[in-house]
Amino acid sequence: MHFGIGNIVFLVIFAIGVGYFTMNVRKLMRNVKLGKEIDRSDNKSARWKNMAMVALGQSKMVTRPIAGLLHIIVYIGFIIINIEVLEIVIDGIFGTHRIFQPILGNAVYGFLIGTFEILAVLVLVSVIIFWLRRNVIKLQRFMKSEMKGWPKSDGNIILYFEVVLMTLFLTMNATDISFQEAGVGNWISGPFASVFGDNADTLHIIERGAWWLHIVGILIFLNYLYFSKHLHILLAFPNTFYANLKPKGEFNNLDSVTKEVMLMMDPIADPFAVPAEDEAESEPEKFGASDVADLNWVQLLNAYTCTECGRCTSECPANQTGKKLSPRKIMMDTRDRLEEVGKNIDKNKGEFVDDGKQLLDDYITKEELWACTSCNACVEACPVGIDPLSIIIDMRRYLVMEQSAAPTDLNNMMSNIENNGAPWPFNQMDRLNWKDEV
Repeated sequence: MHFGIGNIVFLVIFAIGVGYFTMNVRKLMRNVKLGKEIDRSDNKSARWKNMAMVALGQSKMVTRPIAGLLHIIVYIGFIIINIEVLEIVIDGIFGTHRIFQPILGNAVYGFLIGTFEILAVLVLVSVIIFWLRRNVIKLQRFMKSEMKGWPKSDGNIILYFEVVLMTLFLTMNATDISFQEAGVGNWISGPFASVFGDNADTLHIIERGAWWLHIVGILIFLNYLYFSKHLHILLAFPNTFYANLKPKGEFNNLDSVTKEVMLMMDPIADPFAVPAEDEAESEPEKFGASDVADLNWVQLLNAYTCTECGRCTSECPANQTGKKLSPRKIMMDTRDRLEEVGKNIDKNKGEFVDDGKQLLDDYITKEELWACTSCNACVEACPVGIDPLSIIIDMRRYLVMEQSAAPTDLNNMMSNIENNGAPWPFNQMDRLNWKDEV
């Protein structure tokens, strides 16, 4: 153990990296809490199971076998390989070198590091295939209009990060003289060690350089997550835990509307009666949603969790037939608007100042909302339990109940139901006239 200036530098860099990440996490939590309250504390056993199966077990990823298998390799490799980050942190703080090797013994330690090296190679292969799918093969779901500019660059930046981090890990092992001399765990790095020569001083410089770049790269990657679609690495777990467990065809009802209907159906209720003193009589501020603050916090969490993988959009029948709707864009727009609101709050010392903008119209158009068939294909396709349809439905409610801005055909149908008890423009007395023509 040797504590020196390098350890002090390490502590400063580590503290800055973790501190900045913590600050962004708090900002994210604040933004999510801008949403309305919703109770998702029911049926905890089912929720834990859903999180274990979907977020941890990747069960919905493998519905598309090729992408699913590659993603699982990257996911497992990323999680397991970064267990060695713990060793790096301990070494960096206390001035040790491979602290776990004498603790675990050469056999166990060698097996772990050897497994990590194999996974690192598999991750490299998977990442290269992912890059080819995006940039050479150009799969259609990655070429949609919402994936131009930053979203496209973001997807590639993460892939480059993975390549660099895995390469640095293997380089660090290949140039570690004591590790290579022990001959345990160097299953991949061993055969390539000769590439770096046999000069001890040169090898030490390369090994130390790779070690520092690896840990700094991980801290940069950690803080990059907040600005990236890869925030789902962290948020997939709470997102699947708090996902809607009700049948997908079951929509929620507005409490205020439900109470009004129950009052109308109660034959002994007096609609003009003065409410009891202990009854809170409050009208809803708004029916449906026109901005992010009108959505609930789970919907806002969904927006931050979106992986932008496009499975929802590729399954959407409206999108397949050329309509403007893209469920992925709905989630991306919601996140972008939420980030804009958050920056507004930061700029104005904790208070939101009306900027004359909202999610509806400025980000999501009416044409997109009314193109949705409410089929739930996007919800079923999402690998991390995101529900774009719930946002679409809430924004439709706003259009219908606040602005009376439903399409003409829909207004006609609702008028017919109100007047005739059916969607068709026929008087109830004429409904059976068809039998005379048979």
